[in-house]
Formats: sequence, C-alpha cells, structure tokens
Amino acid sequence: MNRNLKISTGLISLGLLATLIYKLTEVPGGMILSGLFLGGMVIALILIGGLILTWLTKLITKKLPFWTVYFTLTAIAFAVFHYQLYSPTLKIVVPENYTGQVSLIKSNVTENILTLDSNGIGYLDEWTFNQTYSKPIVVDVNGKNLEEQLVGFNNSSFFGIGTSTTSENQSEIKSKSFEIVPEDKKGKKQYYHTNLSKLVDKEKIK
Repeated sequence: MNRNLKISTGLISLGLLATLIYKLTEVPGGMILSGLFLGGMVIALILIGGLILTWLTKLITKKLPFWTVYFTLTAIAFAVFHYQLYSPTLKIVVPENYTGQVSLIKSNVTENILTLDSNGIGYLDEWTFNQTYSKPIVVDVNGKNLEEQLVGFNNSSFFGIGTSTTSENQSEIKSKSFEIVPEDKKGKKQYYHTNLSKLVDKEKIK
C-alpha cells in the first residue's frame, strides 16, 4: 500500500514538474533573465523546501513514509505554482482595417471589454490584467484573423506594460499593449503611440 502510494504521488509530482517546465518557456522574464530561469529558481526552492518540511514532519511522526510525504508536498506546491502561472488566452476584436497600438486598460469592469474602440482601447478586470501574458487571438469585426500582423513588445514578453495618468492627473492608467501592423510591415515594430490620458473612459478606471 505504502509503495503504491509513493509511486502514485511521485508520478503526480513528476508530471506537474514536467508541465511546469514546459509552461515556463512561455512565461515572460524580467530584466535580462528568462521566465524559465526565474521559474527554475522557484522550482529549486520548492524541491529544497520540500526536503526540509519532510524532515521536520518526520521529527514529529515517524509513521509517515519519507518519500510519500515529500512527493505530496512538492505536488501541492507545484499545483499552486501552476495556478499562479495561469494565463487566459484573450480573444480581441478590432475595427476593420485597424492598424496601430492595442491598449488593454486595467479597470473596474466586471466583464472584460475586448471589442476595441476606434483607438484600439479595451478594458480588463484586475484579475485578468494581472494574470494575462500569453499572446491573444485577434480578429477584426468581420472575423479575419490578424495573427500575422501582431507585433509584441519584445522577444521575451508579448505585452508591453505601461503606466500613465489621466489628463487631470487624478487617476493612474495601467495598460498592456502590443501592435497591429499593416500587412506589408509584418514582424516589424512601428512604435505607434496612443495618448491614453485623453482617450480612456475615466469612469472605468476610478
């Protein structure tokens, strides 16, 4: 029984670890460090911390098998880390023939507004804004897929993160952005700029 439990918890922990490593290849990094490197540091802490906690558990009770406890603790920690890394894939609708900057604003909306206005502005609730990093699906109002015209912030992070204030300097505007470029400029960043301070719906960021 104990042997089967050890094998089961070990396989679960190993499976979660493998999927975590794969997911970290898509997670944006920070500064010059990749998401995989930063995430790898967290995984190392989980593995070492699991050993310490398992050892402490064995001091309290020696009845529990060491490796079963260790695999259980690491599986729980890996599952929590998975949840923290979760990113919804947004489906964004833009006006026909739209090119320019897309800006997704952190707002007080209860449902994400992903059909953008003529200025390429949409609104995200706080949870979605904080969790989203994966490349979105973007179509125009006629259903045309614009994937090939999307240009991200850089090679390691698709969304650019920006902060500005309203024209009255009363409210902070936090945004995630990327570009939609013309078909003859595919893959080439155009450095569009949208003056969010004058264009955002201020009622949605209070």
